[in-house]
Amino acid sequence: MAAAFDRLDFDGVLVLGAGLAGLSAALAASPRPVLVMSAAALGDGCSSAWAQGGVAVALSPDDSPSLHAQDTVAAGAGLVDPERAARLTAEGPEAVMRLIAFGAPFDRDADGHLVQSLEAAHGRARVARVKGDQAGGAIMTAVTRAALADPAIDVWSQARARRLLKDASGRVRGALVEREGGVMVAVTASAVVLATGGVGGLYADTTTPAAVRGEGLGLAAQAGAVITDAEFVQFHPTAMDFGQDPAPLATEALRGEGARLIDRDGHPFMAAHDVRGELAPRDVVARAIHRQRATGGGAFLDARSAVGAHFPEAFPAVFAACMANGLDPRNAPIPVAPAVHYHMGGVETDEDGRTSLAGLYAAGECASAGVHGANRLASNSLLEAAVFGARAGRAAALEVDPATEPLAARPAPDLAPSALKRLRDAMSRDVGVERDAGGLSRALGVIRALEAAHGDAPTLTCARLIVEGALARRESRGAHFRLDFPETDAIPVHSRTTLTTAPEPAPPGDGVRSFDHVPA
Repeated sequence: MAAAFDRLDFDGVLVLGAGLAGLSAALAASPRPVLVMSAAALGDGCSSAWAQGGVAVALSPDDSPSLHAQDTVAAGAGLVDPERAARLTAEGPEAVMRLIAFGAPFDRDADGHLVQSLEAAHGRARVARVKGDQAGGAIMTAVTRAALADPAIDVWSQARARRLLKDASGRVRGALVEREGGVMVAVTASAVVLATGGVGGLYADTTTPAAVRGEGLGLAAQAGAVITDAEFVQFHPTAMDFGQDPAPLATEALRGEGARLIDRDGHPFMAAHDVRGELAPRDVVARAIHRQRATGGGAFLDARSAVGAHFPEAFPAVFAACMANGLDPRNAPIPVAPAVHYHMGGVETDEDGRTSLAGLYAAGECASAGVHGANRLASNSLLEAAVFGARAGRAAALEVDPATEPLAARPAPDLAPSALKRLRDAMSRDVGVERDAGGLSRALGVIRALEAAHGDAPTLTCARLIVEGALARRESRGAHFRLDFPETDAIPVHSRTTLTTAPEPAPPGDGVRSFDHVPA
């Protein structure tokens, strides 16, 4: 390739992203040499570290991986692959044991058994936690220590992928990486594992790090990877409504402990929306809260009786966030609103993380591995990152360096802060909990205007895939709710698309590119 940048030829596995999926892949790929790129300081800036609820895993005598798989399939509204769900839940206990071996301090009872809590749409109490709401940070601390202690793993902090590199055959051969200070390095590798996280930062209302905004998915799409079900964006029902960006999260475990959703007059309202009340699936609860707020009734999470005086030790992160905003949750209900929390769609993979592009693997939230469908089951995200991250790492480690020359590439453009704000505002306004053709078309117009001004920024590519997928899916299913198409089609189908490198023709109809809709 052209020698415009520094170059590193690496005969090993390049991992883009250092959340739980990325580090699980790195640890599984060892002792093959591994180079991990972390866009922030290691352990910071990833959604894994912010996860509160814990890891869903079947460990109790009255539970089983098959029951966990059944709940996973049911939550996904027809789009979960049953075989993948069965693999996820069957390998879950072993994955949790690995995390414990790395030093993750899961809560235990007096007999030494893991304490497990109940969360929405689970038929059993099976969520392993750390100090109530500290699971993500504690797990990431343990896994980060293990990765740093592994001599086969090298980490570049403050390093961000700006383009995937391909050879003349179309195989992914590495990535163009921007290091601290703006230095560009073309890194070739035997295999690349994409573990760049979700899309929350595309929205003005999110519970995830604002810097996590779909860049990895956008880069993979621009390289020609198949993208599946991009329209399915999960909104956590109970982000704390304190006007912060990102919004602090009131973990679902609070509702598992008995916290109630009430209006501004103190009346519970969930029973009118679903017989399961506060423990209905996330999409149901998110829409109920959205409608309460839209009609002026307000929405608050009341944990005064369920948790009360035990708040500081039972849910320290939630308690600290409330107190920092002048509210004592022991004495007052918490104002809540839906906010983007997780992306179910992503780069299509098989059960070992292989994408449609040779040499490229994907794991974690940027991937679509078939286990979340249209609506992720609570606390399955950390489980997926650990199970399928490790599977991707093991598979990538078997790749032999083809020693082919990558083609010349330029770094993908960034969005200026003002352009990013315009995008985030449009996505929250028009591509939210409830959608319709008018709003989605308006958002697509904003994206196309930004593309005309700023080029093929990966964030714009990712946003466009979400919006176009939402326009093309003329039904309501799981987290995707169309006001103008409120019914659910009898036959569930996946949406699949790829970008073309040729200039796009004038878009047909409502401006949506071609999507394949394939039976689930």
